[in-house]
Amino acid sequence: MPKLNIVKIGGTIIEDKNKLLPFLKNFTGLKGPKILVHGGGKRATSWAKKLGIPVQIKDGRRVTNKKTLELITAVYAGQINKTLVAYLQGFGCNALGLSGADANAIEAEKRPIKSIDYGFVGNITKVNNEWFNQILEQNIIPVCCAITHDGNGQLFNTNADTISAEIGKALAKEFDVKISYCFELPGVMKDIKDSSSLIRKITKKSYQNLLFNNIISEGMMPKLHNAIEAIEGGVNEVAIGNTNMINQDIPYTSITLR
Repeated sequence: MPKLNIVKIGGTIIEDKNKLLPFLKNFTGLKGPKILVHGGGKRATSWAKKLGIPVQIKDGRRVTNKKTLELITAVYAGQINKTLVAYLQGFGCNALGLSGADANAIEAEKRPIKSIDYGFVGNITKVNNEWFNQILEQNIIPVCCAITHDGNGQLFNTNADTISAEIGKALAKEFDVKISYCFELPGVMKDIKDSSSLIRKITKKSYQNLLFNNIISEGMMPKLHNAIEAIEGGVNEVAIGNTNMINQDIPYTSITLR
């Protein structure tokens, strides 16, 4: 099967032009079909403070009321998404920016209210894999922001790591999928202050051991949860590490079934 690279970047990289532009150039150089997924929480928080919109984060997730949804839609699907597309076009990468509503790419439903009501936050119900296949066949590179929709006019804030995992699972029958979660650290570490504590490989079994022994930091838990779900859904590998791992032979954390 052909290889598909799905690469996700977060707000720390997006906000630092000295990191962002080299990353996008490296991403452009990846051979074969590829998809870029991005967040933008840092900029959304910055704009919320400027506009006097309260920011609520619960268990690492943004509580999204109507005003917050309007703001993040403008920031994620507008300002950040189109800037990334413009930079990629400058590097010769024929990118297409989209939200989940565009071409009905990603459908979701409101996250059920349990102990917390997250507001307009969506759980993904369907990925339009046929459309993604058609676009990739035309050598067009989708650039997906963290906005989905319910098919009835309602937009949702949806975690970008989850979007990467769900797209990967949906396309795993047609491609040998590798998902790369890029951020500022070398990968998953036993001690985030000690780069030598990098965990090079995590399997489904060792993940349970890491959880049981409380070795993983709370901030890394959602990312690893998405990674495990992705490989259980047919994704070949999930990589977590520094942006340079996408085109250089450097250490990172590899998550696989076994």
